[in-house]
Amino acid sequence: MKRSLWSTVAAGAAILTLALSGCESTESGGSGGGEGDQPYIAIVSKGFQHQFWQAVKQGAEEAAAEHDVRVTFEGPETETDVDQQIQILTTALDKNPDAIALAALDSQAAAPLLERAQSSDIPVIAFDSGVDSDIPVTTAATDNTAAAAEAAKHMAEAIDGSGKIAIVAHDQTSSSGRDRRDGFVGYMEANEPDIEIVDTQYGGGDQLKSTDIANAMIEANPDLAGLYGTNEGSAVGVVNAVKEKDVVDSVTIVGFDSSKAQLDAIREGTEFGAVTQNPVGIGRETVEAAVKALAGEDLPETIDTGFYWYDKDTIDSEEIKPNLYE
Repeated sequence: MKRSLWSTVAAGAAILTLALSGCESTESGGSGGGEGDQPYIAIVSKGFQHQFWQAVKQGAEEAAAEHDVRVTFEGPETETDVDQQIQILTTALDKNPDAIALAALDSQAAAPLLERAQSSDIPVIAFDSGVDSDIPVTTAATDNTAAAAEAAKHMAEAIDGSGKIAIVAHDQTSSSGRDRRDGFVGYMEANEPDIEIVDTQYGGGDQLKSTDIANAMIEANPDLAGLYGTNEGSAVGVVNAVKEKDVVDSVTIVGFDSSKAQLDAIREGTEFGAVTQNPVGIGRETVEAAVKALAGEDLPETIDTGFYWYDKDTIDSEEIKPNLYE
C-alpha cells in the first residue's frame, strides 16, 4: 500500500486523492512550502553540474512520490560557490518548508541558518556531507573516510606499493572533501611506507581547473606514479591531464564517483578504477529520513548509504552497474 505521511500526521481521506498529482521538483525551487496539502521538503544540494547530483535528485523524487510529499531540489552553479548556496538555503527557509535537507559546501557557513530552522521547528537532514553542528537530526552519506581508504588500497596495489603520488581534491571546506583526502592519506601513512604523497591541491570539482592542476603536478614530478581525484570532476580532470601529457602508461589514476568520461576511461585502461557511491540511495534515504522526522520517529545519528570499488573487471557486474551513473 502506498504510504502517506500526511495521513499519519494530519489525517484526512481527501489527501489520498490529492497525492495522485505526484511531487514537484525543480532546479529553481517551487512556488512556496508549507501551504499545500502535501508536506514540503526543500532539498539544497552542492550543485547540478555533475551526474552524481542528478542521480541524487532521481532518488529523492522516487522517495517523494512513494511517501506523498513534495520536494524541490536546488543547488549553486558550481561546487565552490558557498555564497550562492547560502542564498538558496535562505530562500528555501523563507518558504517555510516542513523539513529541509542540506549537502553543505561549507560545513560551518550554514550554521546561522540551521539555527533559524531549529528555532522554527523545521527538522534538518544533512546529506552527502555533514555539518559542524548537532542540529541535523541525521546525516545520510557515504562513509567517505572508509571509501577513500579503499581507493588508497587499490592505488597501492596498482603501483606495487612504491612511488610518488599526488591528490587532486575537490575542496577542503566540506566534510566529504576533507574525509576523502584524509582517508586516503591516512591509509597510505599507516600501511604504505614506500609511497610518498608529494602534493595535494584543490580544483573545486571543476574539470578544467583540475586538469590544469594535474598537468602542473605531472610537470613538477616527472617520476609521478599515481594521481587520485576525489570526485567526478577531479577525476575527469586528472584523466584529461594524463592524456594531454601522454603519460597514460606510467601514471595510475584512481578516482571517485562515476560519469561517462570516467567509465570510458576505465574501460579503455586510462583510469585504473574508482569508488562509486550510491547516489540514488542517498536521495531516497534523505527524503525518507525527513518523512520519519516529521512523523516524530527517532533517527540514527548517521545513515551509511554505502560505496563500491569498481574497475574494468567489475564495471559491468550486476552488483556494480546499478550504482554507476552517466
